[in-house]
Amino acid sequence: MSAEAAGEITLREYGDTVSVPLDAAAGRALAASRMLESVAPDPERPGHWRLRAGSRVGAVRLPGGTVLRIAPKTPVRRLFFLLGFSLNPGGAWRDSREGTVNTGAYDDVVPALAYAVERQLDGALRQGVLQGYREVTESAPVVRGRIREAEQIRRHFGRTPPVEIVYDAYTADTAANRILRAAVERLLRLPCVPGTVRRRLAHQRTRLADVGPLVRGQELPRWQPSRLNSHYQPALRLAEAVLHGTSPEHRTGALALDGFLLDMNKLFEDFVTVALREALREHGLTARLQDKHHLDSGRQVLMKPDLVVYGAGARTPVAVVDAKYKTEKADGYPNADLYQALAYATVLGLREAHLVYAAGRIPERTTEVRGTGGLRLLQHSLDLSREPAALLRTFRDLAARLAGPAA
Repeated sequence: MSAEAAGEITLREYGDTVSVPLDAAAGRALAASRMLESVAPDPERPGHWRLRAGSRVGAVRLPGGTVLRIAPKTPVRRLFFLLGFSLNPGGAWRDSREGTVNTGAYDDVVPALAYAVERQLDGALRQGVLQGYREVTESAPVVRGRIREAEQIRRHFGRTPPVEIVYDAYTADTAANRILRAAVERLLRLPCVPGTVRRRLAHQRTRLADVGPLVRGQELPRWQPSRLNSHYQPALRLAEAVLHGTSPEHRTGALALDGFLLDMNKLFEDFVTVALREALREHGLTARLQDKHHLDSGRQVLMKPDLVVYGAGARTPVAVVDAKYKTEKADGYPNADLYQALAYATVLGLREAHLVYAAGRIPERTTEVRGTGGLRLLQHSLDLSREPAALLRTFRDLAARLAGPAA
């Protein structure tokens, strides 16, 4: 359904196609962004566009001011558990009582995200803004640090100061703080952020007033986890998720679609692979994510299984897993998934391959491939509505099965 009051359109992840009034510029920008499953003018209703959401959830502001909201099928608190675990499986930054990111009472993606970031940021800055050393290069009237001899000769040969120098400054203007400030700035520009949360975010921006802005369009600066910034890390990981979800990929020519979108395909894949990787460590096994292999002997056809498990020495594959953010239809899962899993097992020399789905009618289905001497393809279905502890137990059980051949 679509709610068109107050310039707002609401879609549901992989929901029905809806026809909504939309001006041509907004419709074209939305189509070019490819953020929806389908966007096309409605041939039966002039001035209307037919929209259907795909895997992305969140909110964006379209040209003209209309806000497009895409509601997830998964409850928001569970969605943020998947996000939180994927970013930091250690879980130190997650709400210890609920086992998930603290999203307050909000049940929509952008308000919950803004609330979670502000709470994490408040905790990080409670002890003050963390300072560190940063290399500074500048022109100065006096020598400080080291002279940049090549720049000095190139720019000022035969002249008196300024002097081209480089030195380490102890400052709040560090990579970590720049990421935090940039996330706050982005959230303050998003639609659907509640007023109370917006005011608290503005307060956090004031606390980071001595921190420089990021250059839009450039890669995020790198920061190194350490004991000194351990209390910053939860906020930093969530801030990076904000900046990746509000990247310039939503910009189409001169039209900017400003908002935050979370790709549930990618989120589900990240959660499954990270949860399995962590569970496999208990068995002394190594798991490589997006591990590169070639289908053909000429090494022209690249394939990257979501997760390949290696035994002792990390040289011999013992299992392969692919995550599919799909639900089982009346006629079952797509056969193409089985063909893909068969290719993975064949190339890696395995007797089994595993597919993990977001939902299904039964917990597990096994297909034995003819002419292979018993090669099996196993399809597992998760119940994302289960509590976090129960979900993680599912992965521990699967990890024990994957470890069987290597035991």
